[in-house]
Amino acid sequence: MKIDIKPIVTEKATACSEKQNCYTFAVSPEANKFQIKDIVEKLYNVRVVSVNTANYAGKRKARYTKAGLIRGQKPAYKKAYVTVDEGQTIDYYSNI
Repeated sequence: MKIDIKPIVTEKATACSEKQNCYTFAVSPEANKFQIKDIVEKLYNVRVVSVNTANYAGKRKARYTKAGLIRGQKPAYKKAYVTVDEGQTIDYYSNI
């Protein structure tokens, strides 16, 4: 199973990473905490202390066009809060 992992870079996530050494990622909904820990440790060469997750349901969207009402739904995702060991940091932009 392939697990997608993308860093979330928002004001709230950046403040959390600076104050609490906790980084935020959007991951596949099927991923569990052990898989997320392994992937982060391999990608960023850090020691992960803990992983907390939160599931987000896909939001329903509707827009009005000339053809009428178009309805759809955004995909569901899981958000992972990864706390790394003291003194270690994750640089999101090193893999670009």
